[in-house]
Amino acid sequence: MKNFLHKTYKFSNSWTGTIIIVLFVIFFIAQAFKIPSGSMKDSLLIGDHLFAKKFAYGIPMPHIPFLETSIMPWSDRLRLMDGDTPKRGDIVIFRPPHNTKQHFVKRCVALPNDELFILDKDLYIHHHEGDKWIENNFKEEDIIIFAGKLWVKNPYMKEHPGIHHDKKITNNGQYPMPIFNFAPIKIDEDHYFMMGDNRDHSNDSRFWGAVPYENIEGTPWFVYFSIDENWEIRWDRIGKTPTDLETPAHLNKAIAERIKKDKDDYGIY
Repeated sequence: MKNFLHKTYKFSNSWTGTIIIVLFVIFFIAQAFKIPSGSMKDSLLIGDHLFAKKFAYGIPMPHIPFLETSIMPWSDRLRLMDGDTPKRGDIVIFRPPHNTKQHFVKRCVALPNDELFILDKDLYIHHHEGDKWIENNFKEEDIIIFAGKLWVKNPYMKEHPGIHHDKKITNNGQYPMPIFNFAPIKIDEDHYFMMGDNRDHSNDSRFWGAVPYENIEGTPWFVYFSIDENWEIRWDRIGKTPTDLETPAHLNKAIAERIKKDKDDYGIY
């Protein structure tokens, strides 16, 4: 045993061993990501650098960093091994179905067999567990009746206060309609409907559909570095998990930053 440990130690200190260990960590445990756009603010901000927990939802197919080439180029599979599935409200890192070489970070708002629609920007969900479950889990003032079913209005805004709308974005025909109104749909098996917390500026499932389970890569673990557009380090965000960043202290600072800098914030990203 002692001899085995000694050989293992020597191997881990070699160039070959170091490369193998680093690739193993990147492929199966944690990978660094940078938040490039504001679609998840006020929960995650532009300039947040975070580690993704890659084993949160099974094991995605490993891809070579930067090249985004699968380690099994003869296969078009995006998942190596199944595992847990996203829950409603989880922040998820995934490959969007229209461009699997990209990574998006959004919040899962609906599960397979859930139904949803959007009316005047408000999100309504009929959970697949049924009306009785909805009555037992939500307050009466948050529930409406439509098409003979119970629907929950904006079910995530209280639990995740980083979700918000942009009051200056109005439905005057200039912006894509899915932001304002989205016809009722039922989510397919093994698919998940994703939306950004910055609801009126998020390129998400409203535009290109629900995300297949095999496209899901992981979930944000914690922020290891954060810097704003003025190259000022946000020291208070470093080491924080997404849950930590949803506390009032962090959200109030994020909201203040948004209000100060978002006067010309238009478009979908």
